[in-house]
Amino acid sequence: MSGAEEGKGQETSLHGIDCAMTAEEEVKNKALVWRQDLRIIPLSAGIYLLCYLDRSNIGNAKTLNSSTKNDLLTETHMTNFQYIIALMVFLIAYAIFEVPSNYFLKKLSPSKWIAFLMFSWGAVTIGLGGTKSFAGVTAVRFILGLFEAGLFPGLVYYLTFWYRTEERSIRVAFILASATLAGAFGGAIAFGVGHMNRVHGLSAWRWLFILEGIPSCISSVFVFCYLPDYPETVKWLSDDEKALAKKRLLTEGSHGTGQNLTWPQAKETLTDWRLYAHYAIYFGISTPFSSLSLFTPSITAGLGYHDLTAQLMTVPPYAVAYVVTILVSYSADHFNARALHSAMFATIGAAGFMASAILPAHSYTSRYGCLIVAASGAFSCIPPLLGFLSSNLFSTAAAGLAIALNISFGAPGQIAGVWIYKADEAKRGYPTGHWTNAALLFFVAAGCVCLRLYYGMLNRAVLKNGGVKVAGQEERRLFKY
Repeated sequence: MSGAEEGKGQETSLHGIDCAMTAEEEVKNKALVWRQDLRIIPLSAGIYLLCYLDRSNIGNAKTLNSSTKNDLLTETHMTNFQYIIALMVFLIAYAIFEVPSNYFLKKLSPSKWIAFLMFSWGAVTIGLGGTKSFAGVTAVRFILGLFEAGLFPGLVYYLTFWYRTEERSIRVAFILASATLAGAFGGAIAFGVGHMNRVHGLSAWRWLFILEGIPSCISSVFVFCYLPDYPETVKWLSDDEKALAKKRLLTEGSHGTGQNLTWPQAKETLTDWRLYAHYAIYFGISTPFSSLSLFTPSITAGLGYHDLTAQLMTVPPYAVAYVVTILVSYSADHFNARALHSAMFATIGAAGFMASAILPAHSYTSRYGCLIVAASGAFSCIPPLLGFLSSNLFSTAAAGLAIALNISFGAPGQIAGVWIYKADEAKRGYPTGHWTNAALLFFVAAGCVCLRLYYGMLNRAVLKNGGVKVAGQEERRLFKY
């Protein structure tokens, strides 16, 4: 029996709570989870896909129709440095508003808050199509960051109301992997919209923002009406199913009827120092995630592809990354080994970036293959990382705050990501960006292994001595890895 599997059996006896299910209940449990999946996962993945499209399309706008001087930078008279500033202010807003947003998600209910955010960022994206200067682009990007800040940590937190620990990574993966689909669709959409240049007097990059903002606004109505809030409040579950949902999440989930965050709970979470190791690891993955999201069109342009072809060539790296992310997350949940899966694929991603940095700049085909490997490794290690964190949070209040803090700590890493792919290094193959991402992914791998070993040590102390100190209190749960 592995340490994680042992933890499942020990957790019940340590807390004195009988969460065991009969064979009949296990059958009902599988049917319940499947019903939840059909209602929650496709809708959540679609929401994040639209969010990611509206966040990252500025990377496509930067290079769209640049040969005819109808691109974003030329028409707004922005320099590359100003473009980086516009990217950075989005991330500053993103960091500031993540924690408050998770508070409102619980306070107002997920369907109301996420629908509000969705309509708002869609309208702001449309407004970005009307900007005419550096100041306008920067101001609108800041507002966009404000509204998009709460979505991803909110969705990760939202899943804790519905799913047990071992069920979350694969579902987070389906949501996060929709970002890779957005990257693939974004390149294909930009390729198509590029042919609309000067239609009704508007450049193609303006049409790109307008056409990608409209679906978010329209979809917010469906989110408000159809996104289920909590198992105990929905009408499509019977009383027996609600009782089963409550029983299966008794020790491993958040609860819609749980109390809102109080200062003592916030203080306890803020002083739980082991969580800062999770935050540091997430910081390491944030730079590769951010830089790939924003600069893949520029990177492919640096591989010998131009204009609309460069947009189209962003599709394969994201498409492969989508498949790999789903498979890795399924395996991480199946084997209950999230830390080691993240470490392994962070190492693979680091190898892809390192090889791309070492290869000669003119080795376009080889470096394009390395980009696919790097993107697959970097994206696929994130869902297990988030599952690793959420499975080691032991209250509704702690989950909402800690998940938001985790994403917020990643914001400085995302800000770093906007600086490392320097425009003047395009002909040399962007070595600074590749080396930086490689180093950070090696850090992620090492951090995951160290934290997994640390939790193993704590678990042995629990089994031997009956408890360990966590956040200043005696904690008798076993940690998951």
